[in-house]
Amino acid sequence: MEDKYETVKIIQDSSASGVFNLIINRPSVSNALSLDFFAEFPRALHALDQNPNVAVVVLSGAGNHFCGGLDLKSLAGFINDSSGDHGRIGERLRRQIKFMQDGITAIERCRKPVIAAIHGECRGTGVGIVTACDVRYCSKDSFFSVKEVDVAIAADMGTLQRLPGIVGFGNAMELSLTARRFSGEEAKEMGLVSRVFGSREELMKGVRTIAEGIGSKPPLAVVGTKAVLIRSRDLNVEQGLEYVATWNSSMLLSDDLTQAISAQKHKRKPTYAKL
Repeated sequence: MEDKYETVKIIQDSSASGVFNLIINRPSVSNALSLDFFAEFPRALHALDQNPNVAVVVLSGAGNHFCGGLDLKSLAGFINDSSGDHGRIGERLRRQIKFMQDGITAIERCRKPVIAAIHGECRGTGVGIVTACDVRYCSKDSFFSVKEVDVAIAADMGTLQRLPGIVGFGNAMELSLTARRFSGEEAKEMGLVSRVFGSREELMKGVRTIAEGIGSKPPLAVVGTKAVLIRSRDLNVEQGLEYVATWNSSMLLSDDLTQAISAQKHKRKPTYAKL
């Protein structure tokens, strides 16, 4: 965790905890995402993924909001790019979009579970980020908007691909076409978040407890569950069963299994090796 970042920061809950907080850190602009974020964010996630002391990552925003979306100043260079013909300008833009998409997909590549703790505004690319997270919670003051259509673009950071699988195709279409603001309570009704907490303080305390609970479980089973669910999203049932059979055949016979069985038998707390 020696790396220094400008757009994010990493804080461990306590020296004895496997819960690490990854915080979007541009509070003066409602955590709007600069181009630097898309380079730093996946680097930070990779560092957390590779750190054996990390069991669970909690993603949140500094200041009053989770994320106000893409910093529109970041688009200025693309809009004003006149160097070369139309085809070459378009190819550069496509390459940049793919780079930014990859920065968010890094959440799914991270083996460790990533929990989104959302407060205040979650707009545009902020929605794209939380749809890539494994579990999502919010505070009562939170609000959401798939805002991209209002700034003349189709959402291209993963919202249109991931949101339908979370809230249903019809809800995703309506939210994306209208760009309307919706509350944390409505987000829960649609399944975008699992629970709404009364305040930001309650949110962070509650998410910490949930994260500690996940972090106490057998690590190989936790990372395996995440990996299999994400992979199975793109497979039919038969293919998904084949995938999990292959996964478990290589991971099942571990010290974690021995520990779990012994702990249940002797009614004691299990101790698992770090990943």
